[in-house]
Amino acid sequence: GGYIAEDNGKKRFGRKFWLFVISVVLLLVILIPVGVYVSRKHGGGQDSSGGGSSDDGADPANENLKGVDENDIPSTAKNTYLDPFTWYDTTDFNVTYTDETVGGLSVMGLNSAWDDGTQANENVPPLNKNWVYGTMPIRGVNIGGWLSIEPFITPSLFKSYKSNQGIIDEYTLTKELGPQKAAKMLEKHYAKFIQEDDFKQIQAAGFDHVRISYAYWAVTTYPGDPYVPKISWRYLLRAIEYCRKYGLRVNLDLHALPGSQNGWNHSGRQGAIGWLNGTDGDSNAQRSLDIHTQLSTFFAQPRYKNVIAIYGLANEPKMIALPTSVVLDWETKAAAIVRKSGMQQYLVVGDGFLGLSKWKGQLSGVQNVILDVHQYTIFNKNQINFPHQKKIQYACQGWTDQMEQSNNAITGFGPTICGEWSQADTDCAVFLNNVNTGSRWEGTLPTSDPTTSVTTPHCPPNSGTCSCEKANADPSAYSDEYKQWLMMYAEAQMASFETGWGWFYWTWVTESAPQWSWKAGMAAGTLPKKTWQRDFNCTADIPDFADLPETY
Repeated sequence: GGYIAEDNGKKRFGRKFWLFVISVVLLLVILIPVGVYVSRKHGGGQDSSGGGSSDDGADPANENLKGVDENDIPSTAKNTYLDPFTWYDTTDFNVTYTDETVGGLSVMGLNSAWDDGTQANENVPPLNKNWVYGTMPIRGVNIGGWLSIEPFITPSLFKSYKSNQGIIDEYTLTKELGPQKAAKMLEKHYAKFIQEDDFKQIQAAGFDHVRISYAYWAVTTYPGDPYVPKISWRYLLRAIEYCRKYGLRVNLDLHALPGSQNGWNHSGRQGAIGWLNGTDGDSNAQRSLDIHTQLSTFFAQPRYKNVIAIYGLANEPKMIALPTSVVLDWETKAAAIVRKSGMQQYLVVGDGFLGLSKWKGQLSGVQNVILDVHQYTIFNKNQINFPHQKKIQYACQGWTDQMEQSNNAITGFGPTICGEWSQADTDCAVFLNNVNTGSRWEGTLPTSDPTTSVTTPHCPPNSGTCSCEKANADPSAYSDEYKQWLMMYAEAQMASFETGWGWFYWTWVTESAPQWSWKAGMAAGTLPKKTWQRDFNCTADIPDFADLPETY
């Protein structure tokens, strides 16, 4: 059968050959449409290269697409972010097509019904009952490095690149990958890095609030932006619904604004500040206000009245580098926009690293606004070298004094929270101080600014060699005394911040930095199993930890 070598120019193909050809054709007729369907269902057939932070495990089954006819998707929406057959993950999304928008933002993926009767735990009211802020402390956790990439949280996204390629933030990463590869890689990250089970575990750990960081490109992008537009919006909305399911109140944290409000990698683009500053500073300021118009219009819908408790205007504006009056003016305008849209939730503004004492009397014309401070010793070269005992003392005394003074409207701003803190006592986590840079701990962090440059080791004085090796060790290698110290340091901070309106730990989960992950710390026995179950509250004597080496 098949091809027969000819001797006389006759009889090229046999009967069995033609039967084989017919069988192959019939098989292809069956398989090609199935292959096209599966390809579209898992990302539109885009190139799968480019890596990802959560590339393990099977792809989502997307069972809810089986009852949907692709022909129901209008031709104008096919292969766009509104086409569920291009979504990597359709779990718990409503995949019925709709072009409905609110504030110009799509409702595609949302289910029409919701229930606000759930409570996070027995110590707090359900979502549809009043939370008495200022009396009941917020015990919250951040979800960082998810919808707004932060290299130290997901270093796997950056480790495959050579240092001379300059891939140091989400801007350079998405620019390097290009639109299709970036979209495929990031949506897989969105789908796998944080899932429903995370919110279930957050509730089980005793949290009652979740601060969700997201970036402006969830809403839109601008000419020259390489960011992946709008895909993260869908995952933000699903996350809010998971919070609702588990009775968790949401603090919406706009972590990255047009132009970058601080020039740090977690704002999207490391380098110059282009927000309220530079050639495009004014246009980026207006773009940010326009984004708040859209966001606040959307979240003013009745379905978000109870689940969204706090609405952030801008994460960590670098007010030590920007004119204070200009930032305050922008925040006043942003607050007016949010209120005009109908949102009555608490607004939150960052202290801008000015120090809490500088905020007395500021934004007095804005109602229901909270001041947010982020407290870390490790980013301050004059504090990272505190010995173990002094770090706890500083949390119990220094931060407590600051919080109490600020939280009192007579002596300070008024309502004050700590929106970020961790139990880390070094800045050794990989990429924490930017991709491919060193640390203050080891003295390997030279910068162009002499006030921040650190070229000599800054672990506690006279404590031996400063090394990040043990600081970055797996928690299973920690000594019992070091675990005791980590727990006490965390409990001291919780006690301190609860003299104000409460706190949000940074962050829930990381790939490889356990002292920055509540999930990992809880598993290691260095953080409480329940947020309110603690042995130390700053009233007892603080041990000197004399047997605990300052460099481990």
